[in-house]
Amino acid sequence: MPKIYLSPSLQEFNPYVDGGNEEYYMNLIADAMEPYLNASGIELVRNDPEMSLSQAIADSNSGNYDLHLAIHSNAAPPSAAGQYTGADIYYYPDSVNGKRFAEIIQGNYQNVYPDSSKVNTIPTTSLAEVRRTAAPSALIEVGYHDNPQEAQWIRDNIDSIARSLSKSVADYLGVPVVEA
Repeated sequence: MPKIYLSPSLQEFNPYVDGGNEEYYMNLIADAMEPYLNASGIELVRNDPEMSLSQAIADSNSGNYDLHLAIHSNAAPPSAAGQYTGADIYYYPDSVNGKRFAEIIQGNYQNVYPDSSKVNTIPTTSLAEVRRTAAPSALIEVGYHDNPQEAQWIRDNIDSIARSLSKSVADYLGVPVVEA
């Protein structure tokens, strides 16, 4: 049975415009993913909101996972707060499988995100969850939580985002997607 480590944001200190925070909403997405992954025969383990990032990475690395998926939302620099839109999927540039996973996420996410041209894959060496995890990994920023319209879109589309990410996991692992 394939196994994935889900790592929704641990950043409760990142507030959403109009209320809530990044950790809360990204955990809602992970919650909504669980039935899809379980129905598709994919075993999952999640980080604990009380963990530090280093603890979550160590927890992921202590298991034998086929994938590591970090789920986040973004914020613009203070000088441009509320002005950005888009979804970014990060992967480690030396990881062929991480890049392949990021591209699968991009293809599926373009079907749910309001402007498919703003769904990008980006190689990075600066994000620990793609640099330091043993399993192939990707980190998605599902949208900008400091932009009122985008934050509301995230809130209104928890299940669509979860379904898209779950489909991406299943597609990468080569298992059929089963509706929960």
